[in-house]
Amino acid sequence: MPDAQNPTAPRPAGPALRFVAAALIVRGGEVLIGQRRPDQPMASQWEFPGGKIEAGESPEQALARELEEELGIHAVIGPRVTHIRHNYRHGGAVDLQFFAVHEFSGEVQNRIYHEVRWTKLEDLPSFDFLAADRGLIRDLADGKLL
Repeated sequence: MPDAQNPTAPRPAGPALRFVAAALIVRGGEVLIGQRRPDQPMASQWEFPGGKIEAGESPEQALARELEEELGIHAVIGPRVTHIRHNYRHGGAVDLQFFAVHEFSGEVQNRIYHEVRWTKLEDLPSFDFLAADRGLIRDLADGKLL
């Protein structure tokens, strides 16, 4: 909030906001999820493939690049399914855009995760997902989004 005496005073810095694009890669009623490695922040939690949007990239371009880097696939990025902004307790914040991916070429290769797995949408709540994904997980499991 600006200082009442000096409305142009700088605002205190808020949590660092990271812009991320993630994929809901769907195949026959299942979706692909990845488990973070034990040496990563938020170790062993599950997430959807994707990553940081770099300067000059659209969310779709970033996601296509990340899926090539993480999984070795060339994906056709479909429509945006949802958009979530989440503030973590430790102070970080993330702006997440999730896109449907119904088509890709290449074989899925696990290049960065502890494990990747195809799982039924209704089974998603049984996995320990990142906090930012939990509302989405409920909606997916309830058949509300895909």
